[in-house]
Amino acid sequence: MAASPVLYDVADGVATITLNRPERHNALSPEVMVRLAGAWTQVRDDPSVSVAVLTGAGDTTFCAGADLARLIPLLTGARGVEDEWDEQLVADLSLLDTALLRGTDLYKPVIAAVNGHALAGGTELLMGTDFRIASERATFGLIEVRLGLIPAGGSLVRLARQIPYTAAMKIILGGEPVDARFAERYGLVTELVPHGEVLDRAMAVAQTVALSAPLALAAAKEAVVTTSGTPLEEAYRIETGLRDRIAATNDAREGPRAFLEKREPRWTGT
Repeated sequence: MAASPVLYDVADGVATITLNRPERHNALSPEVMVRLAGAWTQVRDDPSVSVAVLTGAGDTTFCAGADLARLIPLLTGARGVEDEWDEQLVADLSLLDTALLRGTDLYKPVIAAVNGHALAGGTELLMGTDFRIASERATFGLIEVRLGLIPAGGSLVRLARQIPYTAAMKIILGGEPVDARFAERYGLVTELVPHGEVLDRAMAVAQTVALSAPLALAAAKEAVVTTSGTPLEEAYRIETGLRDRIAATNDAREGPRAFLEKREPRWTGT
C-alpha cells in the first residue's frame, strides 16, 4: 500500500502534519488538498492538540505549490474528474480554503517548519501559519503570474498585511523566488536556522507554546485574526468578549493559583 501523501501524528499536545510527496516536491494534488483539509479539521476538533507543526518530507522542498498535472487542470476544467479525490474536491471547493488555512476557524497556533523551497501554494500555505521556522537554504515565491494565474489562496489578501507593501509586491508581481535572507528581513519568516535543524527547532518552539493554556492560546489567536482590518470599537468589543470567555474558564483560575504555589499548572481545557 502506498504511503499517504499527508502524514498526521500527535504527541504531547503537538500535531505534526507532513506533506509526503517528496518525489513530486510535495506538490498539492487533489488528494493532498482533501487530506490536508481533513488534517486541519482534526487539529481544530481534537482537545488533546494545543499546537500544530506543518512540514514537508525530504531534504529540499517544503512545498512546490499546486500539482500542475493534477490540481490546476481539474480546477480550470482542462481535465475531468478521474478518482475519488477529484470527486470530493469538486463537490466541495471549500476544502481548498480549509487546506490553505484561508478564512477558517482554526485558532490553535500553527508552526511551519520550512525545510526547503516554498513556492506558489507552498508560500500561500505559510500565510496561514503563526510561526515560520525556515532553513537558511529555503526560497519563497509566488510564481503564478508567470503561468497566467494569480496566487488566490490567500496571499493577495494576507501578504501585504503581514509584510511591507513593497516587499509583498516584489513577491507577488516579480514572479521570481526570493531567498531566505530576504524573507527574514521583511518578516515573512520568524527565524532562520541551519538546514538540518529546521524540524527540531520547530518542535522545540511547539513544545514551548504547548506549555500555555490551550484555550487562552486559541482565544488570543482568534482575537488577532478576527479583528484584523476591523474598526477599533468593534475590535475592542471582540477582544472584551474573548477576555470574558476565557476569564470564566477553570484554566484561568488554575494559572494564577499554580504561579502562587510555585508549581506547573495543570490545564484541563475547561
